[in-house]
Amino acid sequence: MVQKQGGLLIAKAKEEITILPRMANRHGLIAGATGTGKTVTLRVMAEQFSRIGVPVFMADVKGDLTGMAKPGGDKPDFAERAKKLGVADFGFEGFPVEFWDVFGQLGNPVRATVSEMGPLLLSRVLNLNEIQSAVLTIVFRIADDNGMLLLDLKDLRAMTQFVGDNADQFKTQYGNISTASIGAIQRGLLTVEEQGGDIFFGEPALNLDDLMQTDAKGRGAVNILSADRLMQSPKLYATFLLWMLSELFETLPEVGDPEKPKLVFFFDEAHLLFDDVPKALEDKIEQVVRLIRSKGVGIYFVTQNPLDIPETVLGQLGNRVQHALRAFTPKDQKAVKTAADTFRANPALDTAKVITELAVGEALVSLLDAKGAPTIVERAFICPPRSRLTPLAQEERSAVIKASGLFGHYEKPVDRESAYEKLKSRAASEQTQAPDAPAGKGRAAEPQSEAVKLMGAMAKSAAHAIGSQIGRQIIRGVLGSIFGGGTGRSR
Repeated sequence: MVQKQGGLLIAKAKEEITILPRMANRHGLIAGATGTGKTVTLRVMAEQFSRIGVPVFMADVKGDLTGMAKPGGDKPDFAERAKKLGVADFGFEGFPVEFWDVFGQLGNPVRATVSEMGPLLLSRVLNLNEIQSAVLTIVFRIADDNGMLLLDLKDLRAMTQFVGDNADQFKTQYGNISTASIGAIQRGLLTVEEQGGDIFFGEPALNLDDLMQTDAKGRGAVNILSADRLMQSPKLYATFLLWMLSELFETLPEVGDPEKPKLVFFFDEAHLLFDDVPKALEDKIEQVVRLIRSKGVGIYFVTQNPLDIPETVLGQLGNRVQHALRAFTPKDQKAVKTAADTFRANPALDTAKVITELAVGEALVSLLDAKGAPTIVERAFICPPRSRLTPLAQEERSAVIKASGLFGHYEKPVDRESAYEKLKSRAASEQTQAPDAPAGKGRAAEPQSEAVKLMGAMAKSAAHAIGSQIGRQIIRGVLGSIFGGGTGRSR
């Protein structure tokens, strides 16, 4: 396999093995058992993409990617390895790194609004069943129909309580709303809030354009999400990355097959994306993977076992690097066979046998050729990374964060008027206007009429919002982007 012309050097067998930039948005897979070299392969790919001006995004689940901001040299054997492999232009260098952190402690804060996340993905985060998910969708729809912005968790809690308190007034138009489902949603929201959701949901929301920057040398930004704490809630981690993919799909224009990707997205611990996922959501994930390449985005799944990825998704991953797998159990043996069968056979290799024999830093590699066909699988040594393998010290990370052009933009949260404030104001107004009448028939009717009053009072606001940028945000959140079949969102 020889792809030298314009290719990015990834590994070396008898010949150099390169990935073609114009085929990099055809997605890929980096697989192998723990400790076999997947993270190094991810780094090498990310560095090579950055060098040609392609921004990358990756989650740092073990805290060992931060050193990419500094030149290597801490592992002297890497230089010797590069020399042995004949890497002609090898030299240690740091890369333009942007640090991000959902909790805002180890990087630029990452926020999303509740409306952007949408009811389908939130249902997964909240561990809701089908009926409870349907009620959450109703809550979003009522908020949408009344021009009520759902930005943070207190907005959604207030809106959920309002809908629950006035369920009888809404059931004719929207369907039954059970007290039990309202309670389950509220309990889920409290749990998410305790896990840091009150920090994540809100504004200023992440502008995806900030992920796709280049430095003065034309190198693509290496966006590193601190995920070690986020990984303590695996479902939240997977759902968050899936939200980012859906946002990219929603936001970016169609570009077909560009000469190089607009962004390469590495999805580490990819098995978490498909654990206990409903079939409907799995189908939507497959749809995202299939369609997002036309937006110029390449997705590279990083996982221990190819069996972690559904066949419908696995079949779309054209660029593959397979590190060693162990075959101690029947399940392990099946995984080895599956991995071997996904490669284009090489008559000179017993692929299934080689997978169990690969040393650390070795891999079976098959990349797409200029016509988009997978090349014959080769046993190869992964090239050494150019950046520092040792993680940054806290003061070094802080210096990188403060030197970023984004520093100061996302730090301060913004809390503008939204559903919580409007409902609170409405309740206060109703209370001050309420007559001092004894409890009775008239007083009992008040909670029901409150919903009707709100619907009428917000009608003009809703009509105005639907034609505005804010309105499109609300509607897009309710429909869940492509997850709900929907409309585009204008930033």
